[in-house]
Amino acid sequence: MARSVTSVRAVVVGASAGGIEALSLVLRAVPASFPAAIIIVQHLGRGRLSVLAEIFAAKCALPLSEAFDKQPIESGQVYLAPPDYHVLVDRGPQLSLSIDPPVHYSRPSIDVLFESAAEVYRTQLMGVVLTGANADGAEGLEAIRRNGGITVVQDPETALYPTMPTAALALGAPNYVLSLEALCELIHKVGEAEPSRSLKVENE
Repeated sequence: MARSVTSVRAVVVGASAGGIEALSLVLRAVPASFPAAIIIVQHLGRGRLSVLAEIFAAKCALPLSEAFDKQPIESGQVYLAPPDYHVLVDRGPQLSLSIDPPVHYSRPSIDVLFESAAEVYRTQLMGVVLTGANADGAEGLEAIRRNGGITVVQDPETALYPTMPTAALALGAPNYVLSLEALCELIHKVGEAEPSRSLKVENE
């Protein structure tokens, strides 16, 4: 069922195989007036030096950088999980980094980010699961749904690797199942919301 996106204060996005192409398209659609924070987990092979921040920053109208520990979360900013660290959302809201064991063979884990963000933002959160070759993100998206947030899954038929969106669909019906082009249109609707002067969250 479709849900209004005008109350969104944070968007968490998870991608794995095929994600660099998908994220590049989505980030191009984010307007400079976007009123929410965006936090991204893109799976990478362990031990690899990441240049994704540089790649994605060139495609995005918002400031984009790798997340660091205890970093305050601000509206209109994009945060990218650094290689080999879980990224969590804590009260504040702020980001924290963890070297806890991999989840679904992945660190950073999409589930870890989504579940922590759901506890903080609740109904003011949008979660997006994109292309990927494992099940990471499915349980996290379900946690967002249980906490009243908006859930979005890339249509598996349009994903380069449909395993991850298919796993998310299997756990529950999301609010939106969209092609990348339709997801970009949805992002614009978030961008049309009245900008917030603060990142007040429901359980502060």
